[in-house]
Amino acid sequence: MPASAAPKAPYPWPIDFFILAAIWGSSFLFMRLASPEFGPIATAALRVGIAALVLLPVAMLREQTGIMLQHWKAILAVGFFNAGLPFVCFSFAVMHISTGMTSMLNATMPMFTALVAWVWLGMRPGVWRMLGLLIGFGGVGLLVATKSPATTPSGEVGLMQWLAIGACLVATLCYGVAASLSKKYLSHVPALATSAGSNFGAALLLLVPALWTHPATMPGQTAWLAITAAGVMCTGLAYILYYRMIQTTGPAITSTVTYLVPVFALAYGYLFLKEQITLAMGLSGAVILLGTALSTLAPAPQPAAPLQPAQNV
Repeated sequence: MPASAAPKAPYPWPIDFFILAAIWGSSFLFMRLASPEFGPIATAALRVGIAALVLLPVAMLREQTGIMLQHWKAILAVGFFNAGLPFVCFSFAVMHISTGMTSMLNATMPMFTALVAWVWLGMRPGVWRMLGLLIGFGGVGLLVATKSPATTPSGEVGLMQWLAIGACLVATLCYGVAASLSKKYLSHVPALATSAGSNFGAALLLLVPALWTHPATMPGQTAWLAITAAGVMCTGLAYILYYRMIQTTGPAITSTVTYLVPVFALAYGYLFLKEQITLAMGLSGAVILLGTALSTLAPAPQPAAPLQPAQNV
């Protein structure tokens, strides 16, 4: 069955919109609960492996495995940049900085997507998009400069916190690279085939490193439940919901879910992890989201298909 034949949502699209934002916002919480016990690499490997188990049967039902095999090299590359390495980076980051700060840094993904598309594909941004890029990266600088969300329990900013911030930015840069890879080599491939294949490919790439760095002791029940939720709900089911939203509302509206994800992540961190939400953190996040909105919603200089897959952790 072709992807376009998928049934449309029987209820208004804002319901899917808020559900998707709430699901993706919870991924930071689940990674924070799983990473200290599994380690960053095993956490990422399990997440993409579980997601592949969810997505591959759906791809088989829609008869998309053949096209996955036909484009396996490009799909494998997208898997590395869109899931494998970013999930390792975020799993490391949430061990050292707040999930709220991590989610706001993740919101820079559309800006990096626009920047990579400009450098690699020659998709030069217009004036408003350029302004958005500058404002967004200024917001990142402001967020880092406030330091409060990145402090250790002793109130200091240590090397691991700075590495965690850098890891988040590497992850979002990877998302930008994956989007341009997909645009250049997989624009004619159904998004579900790309996602199912890329998660499976990422699981294969992370298998040996995960076995090499496996935890010395068996993780507890909470960690297992968290990583299962991250794989099944935040990756597998979230992608299915994402594809349905693209079909029912179009990619433009669907992509704006990125702006709502940090709101849910901040709320989860505050409610379940007792993380602090400061005024400076809120203002920095607002600047980042403003820049992201300008860099993605401003009129494009030329018609182009949406860069996909648009991944959030």
